[in-house]
Amino acid sequence: MSSFPRSTVLGYPRIGPRRELKRALESYWDGRSTRAELEETGAELRERTWRRLAELGLAGLPSNTFSLYDQVLDTAVLLGAVPRRYLDAEDPYFAMARGTAGLAPLRMTKWFDTNYHYIVPEVDAETVFKLDAAKPLTELRQARELGFETRPVVIGPVTFLLLAGALERLEEVLGCYEELLALLAAEGVEWVQLDEPALVADRSPEELAAVTAAYERLGSAPSRPGLFVASYFGDLGEALPVLAATPVEAIGVDLVRGGLDRLSALAGKTVVAGVVSGRDVWRTAPGRALSLLRAVREHAADVVVSTSCSLLHVPYDVAGEDGLDPALRARLAFAEQKVAEVVELARADFRGAEAPAASVALADPVVFEGRGPYAERAAAQAAHLRLPALPITTIGSFPQTGELRAARAAVVAGTLEEAGYDRRVEAEIERVIRLQERLGLDVLVHGEPERNDMVQYFAEHLDGFAVTSNGWVQSYGSRCTRPPILHGDVGRPAPITVRWARHAQSLTDKPVKGMLTGPVTIVAWSFVRDDLPLRDVVFQVADAVRDEVRDLEEAGVSIIQVDEPALRELLPLRRASQADYLEWAVAAYRRATSGASDRIQIHTHLCYSDADQILAAIDGLDADVTTIESARSGARILGAVGSFGRGLGPGVYDIHSPRVPSEAEVEGLLRETLKVLPAGRVWVNPDCGLKTRTYEQVEAALANVVGATRRLRDELGAT
Repeated sequence: MSSFPRSTVLGYPRIGPRRELKRALESYWDGRSTRAELEETGAELRERTWRRLAELGLAGLPSNTFSLYDQVLDTAVLLGAVPRRYLDAEDPYFAMARGTAGLAPLRMTKWFDTNYHYIVPEVDAETVFKLDAAKPLTELRQARELGFETRPVVIGPVTFLLLAGALERLEEVLGCYEELLALLAAEGVEWVQLDEPALVADRSPEELAAVTAAYERLGSAPSRPGLFVASYFGDLGEALPVLAATPVEAIGVDLVRGGLDRLSALAGKTVVAGVVSGRDVWRTAPGRALSLLRAVREHAADVVVSTSCSLLHVPYDVAGEDGLDPALRARLAFAEQKVAEVVELARADFRGAEAPAASVALADPVVFEGRGPYAERAAAQAAHLRLPALPITTIGSFPQTGELRAARAAVVAGTLEEAGYDRRVEAEIERVIRLQERLGLDVLVHGEPERNDMVQYFAEHLDGFAVTSNGWVQSYGSRCTRPPILHGDVGRPAPITVRWARHAQSLTDKPVKGMLTGPVTIVAWSFVRDDLPLRDVVFQVADAVRDEVRDLEEAGVSIIQVDEPALRELLPLRRASQADYLEWAVAAYRRATSGASDRIQIHTHLCYSDADQILAAIDGLDADVTTIESARSGARILGAVGSFGRGLGPGVYDIHSPRVPSEAEVEGLLRETLKVLPAGRVWVNPDCGLKTRTYEQVEAALANVVGATRRLRDELGAT
């Protein structure tokens, strides 16, 4: 076994610098290209990545970090954890990811505390683990043919089974990992990377014992490469000495989000020190990074410079972002620049560094007077809105057509005047309003045709933010976002949404929701300045949202939805920090909505984020109605909502799949909801916004939602 290379990264973006994979995926899904052509695009992107990393001087190149959809789904395929019902599908892999006309997809949720979504593995009594190593071996051999020796990366057995809720199957899974290690050793692989991010969260004694069992067994395998166990997104804590006591040769530690505790346990190990952040876009302070490397070197047998986590979570390259202020651009580092930082730090002498900067003190937030008690608000809203039982609504967005995107691009290019673009937006809003009226929805939305993204749109209208031209980051599958860069104090120079909300309401007698993104989500889905505590930044954004809420009410909007899908996402992985976070996050939301009078119905929305784990905090938001993802996750939220005291809309339509739910399917989900909630508090809605679907899919699905709801209303004798 050779020594570990001096510099490496834990992973790299894979969607393509110009979203080449996104276009190839959508072409394949639409039947315009073949699976072979999709695979060819993947091979081209991998080759480009390896060549660029080598050009930048990186010593240790990873492989098997590329995915056509999701690395957790890839691991399920690797281990044979493919549910039997998908095996006869034309393409089982994408059937699990997206579903088919007759098959619902697997559940999807957030990857720890990031905005990346992964496919949740399904392991049950029928699961028979059987290794299928085709993907890692194919990528390994492709790299070797190009002249590159790589380190295969695989999600570790403990994290995979914890995500699947099946840690009791560890012994069976370890057989597959042993077989994989033997295959890689036979290929001449020197090192393999097993990712165990689950170890940075609180783990029970039984789970820590599983870590010992797993890595004692894998470390004792007679034929294997060197074992590098990578952790990220925080501090290993009590798992560090447990892992260090096993035969693994190298351990990766996140020194950006984690600390320097328990370093003495690393004696005799190679430490892959994550000193360059994989989660933000700011340049690394070399003095602080070198200080951390020096501290690690005092304990470890060897130190390797790396990123804190995979660079999957940042854009490719800051070069070409000519629209950014030069002073701001000089402070930024995207994936390419971060690789260069890793290489430069690896060449440096780990001496004479400054100490890590001290933490910044928190400022006490200003407290605003809240709204009246929910019971009083509910009565005022019922009298004002006069909605039927089981009111039907959607979450906000409607399909973004190619014509809309082209018009938006034409404005940027200067080939379409703003006035012409505005007329197209107004026409699309009227189309959406008329469609909802025809289908029979009760609370309408304007469809958000003017918005490119639910966070970027607001960032473009607030002081303190900058947006990129090509700063794309993968969210899931082919879905990419361009997170704004929050670099200064936040302010709202003018109303943002009022014009379009007023226009939409003028077209109908039914209530039209004003649509806003909440302060926690705006901050969570941006790259945030690092010179203020996160809480203080969130409260600045809350003040801007509060001003918008007031202006919407003055414009005659009776229902205002302030979405917080990232509320669960930002929850700290360690329990000791969670209560403090939830306290200030809830306070920020209430601050943002405190300007509305009691007759204004405040809605919020959460999706794809295990919201059942923070239901008390969601209740604490004090929104009058909460719409929440439920259809994709098999209605699991219903097991926790019995004590929820406000309006609730568990989703009945999974919008992240192209399949259209039948009336019977929607009716079944609604009946399950009515078993745990009184009809007077139940709303009917999709899981999330409809932006990613086609109008054909949306019309068919919403027609079935309306049909099922009307049947239940008749049964209840309600109107």
